[in-house]
Amino acid sequence: MDISNWLALAAGFLLTLVIGRFLIPELRKLKAGQEIREDGPKWHAGKAGTPTMGGIMFIIGTGVTVIVLGWGRMLAGDFAHLYVYLFALVFGLIGFVDDYRKVRQHQNEGLTAKQKFVLQLAAAVVFLSLMRYEGLLTNNLYIPFVNVTLTINWVVYLIFAAFVIVGCVNAVNLTDGIDGLAASVTFVVMVFFTVAAAAVYGAGLALLPAALAGGLVAFFAYNHHPAKVFMGDTGSLFLGGAVAALAFAMDMPLVLIPVGVIYIAETVSDIIQVGYFKATHGKRFFKMAPLHHHLELCGWSEAKLVAVFSLITLVGCALAWLGIQGKL
Repeated sequence: MDISNWLALAAGFLLTLVIGRFLIPELRKLKAGQEIREDGPKWHAGKAGTPTMGGIMFIIGTGVTVIVLGWGRMLAGDFAHLYVYLFALVFGLIGFVDDYRKVRQHQNEGLTAKQKFVLQLAAAVVFLSLMRYEGLLTNNLYIPFVNVTLTINWVVYLIFAAFVIVGCVNAVNLTDGIDGLAASVTFVVMVFFTVAAAAVYGAGLALLPAALAGGLVAFFAYNHHPAKVFMGDTGSLFLGGAVAALAFAMDMPLVLIPVGVIYIAETVSDIIQVGYFKATHGKRFFKMAPLHHHLELCGWSEAKLVAVFSLITLVGCALAWLGIQGKL
């Protein structure tokens, strides 16, 4: 990695750490406490009132870092890292609106599923179109491991890409269910994207994942069990946007399969649970969905879940790295 990427990692960490020291007390003053699902694990009831919207700290920390350290690149006409950040920020803003409505109404429901879907789909289409217009996105689908690239009709690719992005964003959101889980898993993913982006595109695009990786380490200091703050949809939708946007900005969306193995497992478990519940008129396939709650009810501690899921993600990222060797 370039020295600028190491600087981005350090700056993202320090800024997020400092912002967190001021943000958490302010969130407490605003009584921005998390409402806990009534059908969740009973011991989660003790988390009620923990400040949410903590994702603001790494959103700001990452944003300041990529703008300051990427300023010279932007003057030279390289805006890739900024576009990815702004795209993720739009999703973070959607999450913020959702969190704010939950906090204001003191319930665990904010925006409706339809409202979220429409906003997310619109954001995805705008981002993809902008990247295409700027020449930063092609309609070539790279297939890892076999090193084959397929050229797809742009409209078909746009539809495919938009739904992949929305699916990815919501999969990351599902993963944010216990202390430290989404932050730790996504940290590993951001390290992968930092190394991969630096190898394929140079230091510019890698600034974003490097800064966010540092920010997530700092956030984990506040979010590990027992959490002092939750990232909320503000943070999880931002992370999902960053993960998806990086995959498409690097023209390798299929890498999300090995890299996002935990996100996929969480989503599939939720789909199975809902489908099985409807098909059997009330029976459950898992003790609770998504997967991390099932394992909790099987006796896994939150710390064990974070460690195991992060390790699985690391293995997935290592496989992804092997899979993209032909593109390096």
